[in-house]
Amino acid sequence: AGLSLVERIFSFSRNRPEGKVLETVGVFESPKLQGKYETGQLFLHSVFGYRGIVLFPWYARLYDRDVVPPSTEKTESSGGHGSKEVKGQTHTYYQVLIDARDCPHISQRSQTEAVTFLANHDDSRALYAIPGLDYVSHEDILPYSSADQVPIQHELFERFLLYDADKVPVFVARDTLRAWQEKNHPWLELSDVHRETTESIRVTVIPFYMGMREAQNSHVYWWRYCIRLENLGNEVVQLRERHWRIFSLSGTLETVRGRGVVGREPVLSKEQPAFQYSSHVSLQAPSGHMWGTFRFERPDGSHFDVRIPPFSLESNKDDKAPPTGYSW
Repeated sequence: AGLSLVERIFSFSRNRPEGKVLETVGVFESPKLQGKYETGQLFLHSVFGYRGIVLFPWYARLYDRDVVPPSTEKTESSGGHGSKEVKGQTHTYYQVLIDARDCPHISQRSQTEAVTFLANHDDSRALYAIPGLDYVSHEDILPYSSADQVPIQHELFERFLLYDADKVPVFVARDTLRAWQEKNHPWLELSDVHRETTESIRVTVIPFYMGMREAQNSHVYWWRYCIRLENLGNEVVQLRERHWRIFSLSGTLETVRGRGVVGREPVLSKEQPAFQYSSHVSLQAPSGHMWGTFRFERPDGSHFDVRIPPFSLESNKDDKAPPTGYSW
């Protein structure tokens, strides 16, 4: 906050290798305070700095535990264990493509394979990913325009989008994008977002239902969850441990402890305040809950626990049609 757009560009490039020069990518536009961005909107990610383009919006329910609703107001509970009631507010998110040229620069801070599918064949544990596909919130977007007819390098860019100089934005959806969105809607849909801040560390969780597979005469339900950790303070901290509690509708309660996340122990600083990753969980029941804590270490060696907001794992999607991934 407080940085001009030009200063943001320089801060994004601060950690580029020596000898690399800044390139002009386009002209900034005013961020939208009202309404939504359209398909084909070019943007810079305000947190991770990559170039991207909007494919289509999602309208999610944001359960923000940092916002206390008035006591007289009815709340829509997000569910959870030992948690306060939280009202869900409608919030706009977007499915976007990440420019492949920027993936190497952000790979230490954000996984560039945020979208995974269950494979269609018999192996119930097989997953496959679509590289360079991400979910971003409305305030993540710093919109810009470009005279380049192919401003984003991604294998799906020209499959999904068509240049039309008479339109604003100048990139419009091809039929293949609309067909892909329709076929994969149940597996892509972002519906609930959960957020909570502890000691200036904000944790955002987005769960996605992936489908059900049969294994050894039982049903196994799969979800992926995307987590963003953001340091909103001035102190440098490092994630050291994770502690999960996973409750299944079948009555089981599992505890998972471990070092770091996805094999890393990220440092969150003023220069690189955020880290984002995705993981997966399976249950032998159609629904459940997850919650827990991340343990962080301060420079003086002391530790503190950051709450992971409780979130529901729901399977209220149609399991009959398997995800189609790249096929149209």
